[in-house]
Amino acid sequence: MNNRISLLKKVLAAILVASCYNTASTATEIDLIPKPIRMEQTSGKFQLTPQATIGFDTELRDQAEYLQQVISQSTGWDLELKENTRKASIQLLLNPEEVDKPEGYLLTVTPKGVTVTGEDKGGVFYGIQTLLQLFPSEIYSDRRQRHVEWTAPAVTIYDAPNRPWRGMMLDVARYFYDKEFVKKYIDMMAMYKLNKLQFHLIDDSGWRLEIKKYPRLTEVGAWAGPDYNRLGGFYTQEDIKELIAYAEVRNVEIIPEIEFPAHILSAIVAYPWLSCTGLQHEVPTQHFISKDLLCVGKESSIQFLRDVLEETAELFPSSYINIGGDEANYTRWESCPYCQAVIKREGLKEASELQGYLTNLVAEMMKEKNRTVVGWEEIFLRGEIKTPVVGLIWHNVGDTILATRAGHKAILIPATHMYFDFPESQTPGEVKAATWMPPISLEKCYSMEINDYSEESTVIGVQGCFWSDQFIHGNVLQEIDYLNENRSENYAEYFTFPRLLALSEIAWTSQTARNYPDFYQRLSGHYSRLDFKGCHYRVPEPRIERMESTPSGKLKFTLSSPVAGAEIRYTTDGSYPSIHSPIYTAPVEVNDKSDFHAITVVTPRHYSLPIYFAPDYSAYQQYGNYTAEWKPLIVQSQMAPWKFECTGKIAGNGNYTIAFIPTKGESSLKLGKLKLYKRDELLVETAQSSTDEANPAITTYRFTVNDFDAGTPFFIEVEACGENGNDTSGLVFILKEAQ
Repeated sequence: MNNRISLLKKVLAAILVASCYNTASTATEIDLIPKPIRMEQTSGKFQLTPQATIGFDTELRDQAEYLQQVISQSTGWDLELKENTRKASIQLLLNPEEVDKPEGYLLTVTPKGVTVTGEDKGGVFYGIQTLLQLFPSEIYSDRRQRHVEWTAPAVTIYDAPNRPWRGMMLDVARYFYDKEFVKKYIDMMAMYKLNKLQFHLIDDSGWRLEIKKYPRLTEVGAWAGPDYNRLGGFYTQEDIKELIAYAEVRNVEIIPEIEFPAHILSAIVAYPWLSCTGLQHEVPTQHFISKDLLCVGKESSIQFLRDVLEETAELFPSSYINIGGDEANYTRWESCPYCQAVIKREGLKEASELQGYLTNLVAEMMKEKNRTVVGWEEIFLRGEIKTPVVGLIWHNVGDTILATRAGHKAILIPATHMYFDFPESQTPGEVKAATWMPPISLEKCYSMEINDYSEESTVIGVQGCFWSDQFIHGNVLQEIDYLNENRSENYAEYFTFPRLLALSEIAWTSQTARNYPDFYQRLSGHYSRLDFKGCHYRVPEPRIERMESTPSGKLKFTLSSPVAGAEIRYTTDGSYPSIHSPIYTAPVEVNDKSDFHAITVVTPRHYSLPIYFAPDYSAYQQYGNYTAEWKPLIVQSQMAPWKFECTGKIAGNGNYTIAFIPTKGESSLKLGKLKLYKRDELLVETAQSSTDEANPAITTYRFTVNDFDAGTPFFIEVEACGENGNDTSGLVFILKEAQ
């Protein structure tokens, strides 16, 4: 052990000393993501040729074949594999004596050859990923690229992850993605050194995993809608085995999520006796959170759960199994005689504690199979959990303290930073997305704080989530099968990238080593890698380097392209630019910032939203969040309903005040009854309005929300008309009162 530590210290010391002599110019030539611990760039470069060979230790055949395939696709060369040799152009080695951190690697590139040394197979694979990032972007192409100089700069890199859990969740339950797309998603995770895929297989709107003992789960529960427009699909057990083998080579552990006690309507549709009521339902084609839960009081339901989890554990080799556990509405348990009998028998105080009872039952069951239960943070907030579990902290990062006190571990996935189904901006024209919380920009995602990992830490890692429920907020995103469309895949990738790269660096690199301007600069060169990988992404808007006033009173904009090699197109008349607008080549002057718009153009079919200057509502901050506005064309001469969306402004149960603030016009707005809808369900109806004491022209309503559902759209409908005409304009704000 002392020899191992001594050798490692010598390697690190050599890299650190040598790195002191790196010049700024050489350092900027390498744009690795995630950022490695130590990197020394030396003189020269490695030239890949058709005669190059790949040598590998016997245990590393899968990794060697992976590298051979990647190189073959893009270069057209089938490099020879040589087992257990020290005479090869590229060497793949296992040596825990040289690299003693799990998933760590030492990469040495010289003009004479390349050596990747790993502590384990995962470390070797990640060394390969770093090596690929050193080659030109074309290395990621799945077809031969000609006239490319296949060189990599000479470097020595020592690297290892800061955290053992670096995850991503893919929701295939709300929308079914076929196994080829799942493979691609795994590839993209592995490319940026993420190692855990939470496979969200079960939800109200679909059951995606074949269970041999209960065939109706996929015969019935995997499909929704009429035959002529049937939505859904599932993975056979052979599909799952194929995905597991594919992921294993790429050091990705697939963790199945079997959601319960809520979000299980798809199973209840197949087997109604699983619920408390036994009523027959249909698999929903529109998003909602069902109140039907798995009945904890029926032995048949518990046996079903035991059978499903046993079959799942036999299929998935992961040491973890995710049981979901979020967003349960306990009204069914409160009125169920079977569940009430369990509450009485176990000495529980209320129905919510049945979830803790169920979690204990399952956690102990899985412990016997050497599995650790993972679930949303609710699983350790609903009663005492005796068997240690891992909580996914999505709602309140402070709950990690509760996990610590109870002896559990935690993974940070706060919805404020790590939910990739939220848009990156509020720019008009942004792609349809979840709106129940504010947008998550790339910079906000990257800024998520996480304490550096240690063996004693409760937080074992970080994870991002991509939810697919927007597909069942209507049929806007559904493909037309007969046209062989893939808009759903492009949609998923648009929201995942480039934010997955920010997640990668958060999860791999220590917080003290993170720097957003540096990351943003390195990211510029990675868009071309995503292009050659065939991965869609959200093109970032042009970066405003400076906005300054000129002596003539104009505004001068200096821009830079956030994507290496991409053009910027702009307009100065307030109109939105297109791919035919003038190309930006020098600073541009305009009379007002609202006159200026610019887009980043990667290709004629792939470009960004325009630079957008949001209106300044700071003068109204006491009234809460801007929600809507009215103009003369909206206002009727007689009382009529005016309906507008307020999703995202209604953010949880509590008391709210909505204010209607006139801003201009000779007429005033007369208001009557106000209604709040959750999708089509009426939640609130109030006929009473009041005026603001400080400004009598402002009309307010106050109401209480008791039945909030995350991810569900909310709407306000209010009776309105103009008094003595419709010459009136104004703004609507919603304020959630502090509790």
